[in-house]
Order: sequence, then structure tokens, then C-alpha cells
Amino acid sequence: MMSMSDLLLALVRVSEKAANIARACRQEETLFSQLIQKKQDVERNNAFVADFKTLADVLVQEVIKHDIGKQFSDLKDHIYGEETNEFKNELGEKIQVRMFEDVEDTARLLSKVLGGNMRVAEVLAVAAHQDVPITDLQTDPLDIPIQGLGLWVDPIDSTYQYIKGISDALPVGGLYSHGLQCVTVLIGVYDLQTGLPVMGVMNQPFVTLDPMTNRWTGQYFWGISSGSINLSSVTPAGGKQKVAAPSRESGFSAVLSTSDSERVRTLLQQGCEGRVSFAAGAGYKCLCVILGLSDVYVFSQDATYRWDCCAPHAILLSLGGGIANLRECLKSKRAGTMKEWVELVYNTPVEGVSGPEKWANKGGLVAYRSKSDLERVLSLLSTINL
Repeated sequence: MMSMSDLLLALVRVSEKAANIARACRQEETLFSQLIQKKQDVERNNAFVADFKTLADVLVQEVIKHDIGKQFSDLKDHIYGEETNEFKNELGEKIQVRMFEDVEDTARLLSKVLGGNMRVAEVLAVAAHQDVPITDLQTDPLDIPIQGLGLWVDPIDSTYQYIKGISDALPVGGLYSHGLQCVTVLIGVYDLQTGLPVMGVMNQPFVTLDPMTNRWTGQYFWGISSGSINLSSVTPAGGKQKVAAPSRESGFSAVLSTSDSERVRTLLQQGCEGRVSFAAGAGYKCLCVILGLSDVYVFSQDATYRWDCCAPHAILLSLGGGIANLRECLKSKRAGTMKEWVELVYNTPVEGVSGPEKWANKGGLVAYRSKSDLERVLSLLSTINL
């Protein structure tokens, strides 16, 4: 019988496979422009004038669906993602990208997308089928049932940074504002009934570039929060990454999006005494909070989605934090009725809309490690009507 420990190992393994695919696609510079496609209106994020997907997005999502669905039959029909599996090649042919059981069959399908380039198709097919060894995650067997769970997948978060491919961005205080370091693969697990996240795996495919080989290496993080069980790779108990405690010498720090409203940015600049950073990618900004590079990530717009937040939300919950619905928390604060802040949930669509918008996080969000920092944000923004 499969356990939560088995699922965690499988998700980490497939996230590493996804990272390999993302790196393999980027290394084919002469072909990469052919692997980018503008999304149709029904697919696109309304926050952008033009929204794009790459073959890496589509292939990664199909690999995750295939590998997890094959190993965990109870989850097969409950794996949801940002992308459709349709990709149009240069001849205008619509190809349904999918994984076959045989690597040669997958390569033949990918070659149709790639205009007959079998060499690159075989490289991607091998990466999609290759078993990725994972060392012991140092968790005891977790007696948590995996029935009644669903998955949200963002195969390549921060696709724009992935397409631009900037490899020489420099961090400020360990935090990147742009570049390939802002790209993440996000796999979140949630309870189908309550909508609460229970497990998250985040993978950064592009962390360190070897100047000799011009090849990237990455890293992954995971967290579990279910009942009284809270485990994470980013704590010493998880045996992987120690997080530096954020400085409290001058208030608290926030990471924001440049697309947020000027009023929100101004209030947080004032409240944080200038300790505000801007970065690309919702997943990466959440990761900055997880790693202690920033105390909070605040976004007041409706332009993040379930697939952006489910994975980091689970990790933050395991660390005593969370991702709250900004608008609902502000309403409750003004009414004086809030005992527990309103966390995002992942099982119910937004009524009255279609396409990706039905899975938008309406009301904005605050990702936080400490409830005291969440309360500071709400106090700062209490005068704003969202």
C-alpha cells in the first residue's frame, strides 16, 4: 500500500526529471525559439498582454501526470495543471503532446513538434523517460492516507524569465529580481474535501551555472503539513537547508511584484522602512519567504492561480506560516471578527468565469513565515479597498 512517504519521494523524483527537461530545452539555443508558442485567449493569463508557453511547459506537465498517475492510480484523475497539452508546430499542425510507455514512441511524437529534428526529440524523450535517483529524504514512514487528494502543477513558473534566459543576473541579499534563478517547478498536493494543501515540492532548475561546462545545476525543497505532522526540507530536522532568521533590526521585509498597485507598493515601502525587493515569478517570491530571504510576499491583484501557490503554501504551513487571502483577511480585520486568518484553498473554482480565471486566487495574497508579520501587513493595508 502506497504511503505519503512514497508520494513525497515520487514527487521529488519527478520534479528533478522536470528540471532536467527544462535545462535540456534551454541548452538547444538554435531551436529554443521554435519551442515557444503564444497562448490562445482561452488559455492565457489576463494579467499579460501576451502570455506564452514552451514545449518544456507542456512536456513537463505531461511527464508529471504520466509518472504520478501510473504509480498512484487514486490520484490519476485528480492531477491538474496550468497548461493544455496541445502544441502547434511550424507547419501549423496541432500536436497533442503526451508520454508513451516507450521512449522511441515519445521521441517520434516530439519530432513532429520539432519539425522533424529527431536528434533533439530523442534528447528530450530520454530526459522524460530517464529514472532519476533520489537519495534518502530522511523522513520516517508517514501514516497519512493518499486517498482523497489532488495535485496542482505549474510545470515552468516564470515562463517569461525562462524564455529570456538571462544567466548572469546578480542577487541582492541572496534574492534575484530576474533571471533563470526565478524559474521554478511547482507540485502541490491538497485535500479534495477541505481544499487545504498537505504537501509541496518546489524545484529550482537553474541555481548555479558552471562556467567551464556552461551547464546548470539546481535544487529542490519540500514540505508536509497534515494534522499534527509538520516536516520540511528547509529546517534542520529535515536534514537539508538551514534558514537564516530574518533580521528584526528595522521592521520587516517584503518581496513584491512590479505589477502591483502603486498604492500597495508605497505603503509597504513606508512600513518596511525601504526593505522592499521586487522579483519575478510567484513561486520564486514564495520561495524567498520560505528561505528567509524576505519576511512576506504580498500581491494585491487577482493574477496568481492555484498552481502558483499550492506547493509553497504546504511548505510554509509546515514551517508555521501560510498563504492568506489578502482581501478576506482585510475584511475580517475591519469587522473585528477574525480569530484565524483566511488561508487560500485549492478545491473550489471561482463562480461565473471560465478558462484559467476560474482558478485565480481572487483577493490577492500574503505569503508569510510568521503570523505577526501577516498582522503587520494587514495593519499597513487596512485603508485599502481591494
